[in-house]
Amino acid sequence: MNHFTAFTVAITLGLCATATQARDLGPDEALRLRDAGTIQSFEKLNAAAIGRHPGATVKETELEESYGKHLYQVELRDAKGVEWDLELDAATGEILKDHQDT
Repeated sequence: MNHFTAFTVAITLGLCATATQARDLGPDEALRLRDAGTIQSFEKLNAAAIGRHPGATVKETELEESYGKHLYQVELRDAKGVEWDLELDAATGEILKDHQDT
């Protein structure tokens, strides 16, 4: 196996491993986690995201599990029409990422 082929295989395996680390959680599982107190309510998580961008509206949300941690993804549109992508720790409500959607 030459170096280029080995490099290509290593990159492909790395991308596949990364892709399998995160999984989307369905509504039933999300509600079970909320009811068990494992994650915060969706209302609290949305309020935390909107608190970062007052006057924004929630466009889309998604709950996923990545590396054993529950992450809440929120897409917002602010009063000026700018779209934002936020990622919160679903257990604590801490904002982990906040960037303008490009």
